[in-house]
Amino acid sequence: MSVSSLGYIGVHSTDLSRWVTFGTEVLGMEDATAHINDGSGNLYLKMDEHPYRVIVSESDADRFGFCGWECNTLEGLLESVEKLHEAGTEIEEASAEDAQLRKVSRLFRFSDPAGNRHEIYWGVISDFRRLVSPVGVSKFITGDMGFGHVVLPAPNFDDTVGFFRELLGFELSDFMQIRFTPDPNEPIKRLWFLHCNPRHHSLALFEMEHPAGCVHCMVEVENIDEVGRLEDRRIAHDVRLSATLGRHANDHMVSIYITTPSGFDVEYGAEGMRVDNWDEYSVFESTVPSFWGHVFKGPGE
Repeated sequence: MSVSSLGYIGVHSTDLSRWVTFGTEVLGMEDATAHINDGSGNLYLKMDEHPYRVIVSESDADRFGFCGWECNTLEGLLESVEKLHEAGTEIEEASAEDAQLRKVSRLFRFSDPAGNRHEIYWGVISDFRRLVSPVGVSKFITGDMGFGHVVLPAPNFDDTVGFFRELLGFELSDFMQIRFTPDPNEPIKRLWFLHCNPRHHSLALFEMEHPAGCVHCMVEVENIDEVGRLEDRRIAHDVRLSATLGRHANDHMVSIYITTPSGFDVEYGAEGMRVDNWDEYSVFESTVPSFWGHVFKGPGE
């Protein structure tokens, strides 16, 4: 598999100051902007020894921007790029200057069949400066599993799932078929969870559109106490709770969901499943999202 992890995400914001507060005082990430000091005007949020894991760019709209997928070898990166080219995907290599801004050695950009934007890269440029969380978060679970996961809209579901599985090497972890109401005439929406490393899923694709360009992203912390402290900070900063505390049935994550300043949600969790040998794992269909909890709020609630 050439893609090894979700390395970073990009976010668009009409007010960077809201993301400074949300990213540091609520999520507990470190504002690394002054340390990176690249003159781009971007906000950089740090979670570990990588230079950053979240890039927030000033924009005229609040929404999700893009995923940055890391390849752990140059050969793997170039193999992925070649497959994308051969499949007719419009993909371009970023300039050396743009790669330097991302703190990587080689960088390419493309869109998937659903129009979601992606970057794929190799060779993180890092000084290995450790995370200093301003609110004392002990650590985020990253390493060989990367940032966490994202759930992206994929209304043209078959094409988008095929794109990631056939061209980028993702494999299926499990799946759901969802109706939001008891009405049997409501069309079923498929939700597939895909992996590229020991994390249960780094990417999920949902057969629906989403105005913010992302359903949610997930970051994982060291223990449930850190999730509880996040809840205290959420209340103190009057951040919207999107889903109550619960444990998911598929990846066993204990988590809550909160709404970002850019309109999509962040799942903040602990105790997520790690699968070290996928050959011994059996794919399954879930009929419930969680063992307990995770009461999701609708728009405006």
